[in-house]
Amino acid sequence: MLELAVEQIAMGQKAADKNQALHLLASHLVADGLVAEGYLDGLRAREAQGSTFLGQGIAIPHGTPQTRELVFSTGVRLMQFPEGVDWGDGQIVYLAIAIAARSDEHLRLLQLLTRALGETDLAEALRRASSAEALLKLLQGAPQALALDAQLVGLNLPAEDFDELAWRGARLLQRAGCVDAGFAAVLQQAEPLPLGEGLWWLHSERQVRQPGLAFITPQQPLRYRDQPLNGLFCLASLGAAHQALLERLCEVLIEGRGQMLYQATSSRAVLEVLGGEVPADWPSTQVMLANPHGLHARPAKELAQLAKGFDGEIRLRVLESAEPAVSAKSLSQLLSLGARRGQTLELIAEPAIAADALPALRAAIEQGLGEDVEPLPHAAPVEAQAPAPVLAAPAAGSSLQGVAAAPGIASGPAHVCVEREIDYPLRGESPAQERQKLRAALEAVHADLDALIKRSDKAIGEIFLTHQEMLGDPALTDDVESRLAQGESAAAAWMAVVDAAARRQEALQDTLLAERAADLRDIGRRVLAQLCGVQQSAEPEQPYVLVMAEVGPSDVARLDPARVAGIVTAHGGATAHSAIVARALGIPAVVGAGESILLLASGTALLLDGQRGRVTIAPPADELQRALAERDAREQRLQAAWAKRHEPAQTRDGHAVEVFANIGDSSSLDKVVEQGAEGVGLLRTELIFMAHSQAPDVATQEAEYRRVLDGLAGRPLVVRTLDVGGDKPLPYWPIAAEENPFLGVRGVRLTLQRPQIMEDQLRALLRAADDRPLRIMFPMVGQVHEWRAAKAMVERLRIEIPVRDLQVGIMVEVPSAALLAGQLAREVDFFSIGTNDLTQYTLAIDRGHPSLSAQADGLHPAVLQLIDMTVRAAHAQGKWVGVCGELAADPQAVALLLGLEVDELSVSARSIPEVKALVRQADLSTARALAREALQQDSAEAVRALVERY
Repeated sequence: MLELAVEQIAMGQKAADKNQALHLLASHLVADGLVAEGYLDGLRAREAQGSTFLGQGIAIPHGTPQTRELVFSTGVRLMQFPEGVDWGDGQIVYLAIAIAARSDEHLRLLQLLTRALGETDLAEALRRASSAEALLKLLQGAPQALALDAQLVGLNLPAEDFDELAWRGARLLQRAGCVDAGFAAVLQQAEPLPLGEGLWWLHSERQVRQPGLAFITPQQPLRYRDQPLNGLFCLASLGAAHQALLERLCEVLIEGRGQMLYQATSSRAVLEVLGGEVPADWPSTQVMLANPHGLHARPAKELAQLAKGFDGEIRLRVLESAEPAVSAKSLSQLLSLGARRGQTLELIAEPAIAADALPALRAAIEQGLGEDVEPLPHAAPVEAQAPAPVLAAPAAGSSLQGVAAAPGIASGPAHVCVEREIDYPLRGESPAQERQKLRAALEAVHADLDALIKRSDKAIGEIFLTHQEMLGDPALTDDVESRLAQGESAAAAWMAVVDAAARRQEALQDTLLAERAADLRDIGRRVLAQLCGVQQSAEPEQPYVLVMAEVGPSDVARLDPARVAGIVTAHGGATAHSAIVARALGIPAVVGAGESILLLASGTALLLDGQRGRVTIAPPADELQRALAERDAREQRLQAAWAKRHEPAQTRDGHAVEVFANIGDSSSLDKVVEQGAEGVGLLRTELIFMAHSQAPDVATQEAEYRRVLDGLAGRPLVVRTLDVGGDKPLPYWPIAAEENPFLGVRGVRLTLQRPQIMEDQLRALLRAADDRPLRIMFPMVGQVHEWRAAKAMVERLRIEIPVRDLQVGIMVEVPSAALLAGQLAREVDFFSIGTNDLTQYTLAIDRGHPSLSAQADGLHPAVLQLIDMTVRAAHAQGKWVGVCGELAADPQAVALLLGLEVDELSVSARSIPEVKALVRQADLSTARALAREALQQDSAEAVRALVERY
């Protein structure tokens, strides 16, 4: 086993860069007889796969599995670099630990370093250490105390046998952060030890982060190896931290007091017997958090430093969360709370310091912890608050202007769905009765989801399969079971656990996980309605217009297009997910119509124009008749467009435009070709990566890309390289939290930092091409050097894997790329404009913002100017330009894009026939005149009015 010793440490070393540092480390390993000469190549190869930087100024360079045969003897050598070595991505290393190991022994070393890595100022201390002894003491850290508190005690848990009880003990340790996910498996391999009185002991030191002890008792009497099983101790062993506890437990058993443990009805009783951390009745105070970005790194650091000024324990928790309190002196634990603006923080301090500490910390939080904060809405005195405007339902005959989200005209009675508050008792009748209620509700919701799956297509059915998985998630059911055992009602326990889980996901600031949080809240409400006997409002039998505050993707996906004539929402923008899904389903939609729409009575007649973004309340008969006639005419146009979907898109004066499809994977390719696509203009490859628990290898990716190219049968394929990071990270690629992820490490910025990932993807694409037309484009390019670095990688691989018909370009999503189009056009083969992000960045409006997203319109003259600039620069160099954002499918935008002389439009499969038909109806000279006039307008509204006049 790898151990650290003073003799292995070389102090005061210097290295100009990482490569030189690796050379020094390899030389020491060779000189000491631990490895053969070629081991340096293994160290370099491992760094190429991914940085060995751990954090806190420490790196642990080691070889690859292929170089293990070069290891003569297991060992480590440490080098201190007081001046620091840049390990890449701005990560500075002050201590490098070179590892020579024949197996995964370095993982044990990582485990031993965990304590040290938790110190907030370790990097500086390592840099300043003046002796090997001092440095080693820093690494070893203080001995860790055994974790044993209320969250590690589980009483009366449902379990059918010993193995299930052990699994539940491992789950408690994992949730407390003591062990990794694999601990449950290694614990099952350990040999159980009977302690007498039906108590058993089980332990393992593998997969342990910090020592901890869980104690669990079964709900019903069990037997194991012909002996009673009344309770089980599960120990995550690390060092001798558990020694004192074991001695105390022996005393309890010798004195015959074991029944006090397995007959206990509260965690407090167990902890009092074992001497664990008994929940204290300490003074507390509450304060609302006003920081705009919540308790992020800077204010959390300020709070931790203030708390450290008091000589005693201070804990903090979020009242709205089910998570336990954490130490206010630990920056990492404060950040783990994910506290957001408007949530209530509870500060708890031991009595000796509470009188001084609590007022001081409360005042600091109220003042913003070093940040300027706006008062919370309800924090202002009543007399200072302006009276809230009184909303009224729109009058009959009036019109509301919203945002055109999905084209088409619809009419029908309003079906207003406003989320209802459901009251439920906090305390239950008995744990057994509440458990039965919950089980029945879960089964009923599962059956409802089964029905939805059967009537949905595959893609939409997948959403409800995910919901079923969530219903059976043991992490949820275990937490609910624990609350039921404490006497909570099934409804209260269920909603507290679901809300806490959803908040944890939302706090990660990840778009995909935030959507999963919305799904979690969705099933939470479904189960709550079952528990409380609340019936969902019945859908009208006749076609209706759905009215909601905001419709999530899963809400739209569960709709039946045959019954839902249209959708109106109070909030949201044209690029919201609900709008995108509505377009995919062919349901006319207007979003951002305002709060007053929610005050309509269900059954009110509505007329919805999804192309103009207008909703008319109880329209006059003549207006309704004109609109329906227009709808019928549009339907006839769509039918005619469908009949000619395979014909080229060519204007009346003979100008041809390519119409391609946007897709996420190969599964929908048959439908794309059937809709008339002339190729694929955007393959979103991140969906392939999201479908795997780890980065897919070259062979896996090649097979997927080959399926797409095979299905296209010689039509061009435009592939966007991996576009993740920042606002949409992958779970297996941890990325440091960013205050503004939309302006952070994402797209090509991320893949250039992880060149092996990009190289694997490019290699898979080139191998799959087989001389078929392949176009590769890099996302989020904002600077010329980013493009050149990515292009250089393609050119290097192209020598190894020649492809005859290959073009390489960039997506224009960042205004700087459009402004640099003249320089870039000399080097790229093509541009593809992603209008969703380009609009967002140009107008500085987050397209998911609750009140501003309606203004994020791609027909804003500022966005059109950037498109025009890009096209003119490209055509001057003989290069082509496509548009692959949502604007390409907007009926009011097609003629404008033609007039700006865009060469290719890439849209969702359903929009292809209509877009082709719109091109055929236009003539280029008129479109050019329209575009010139549109560039002179001062707003998106003015541009849309101009298009209407044409």
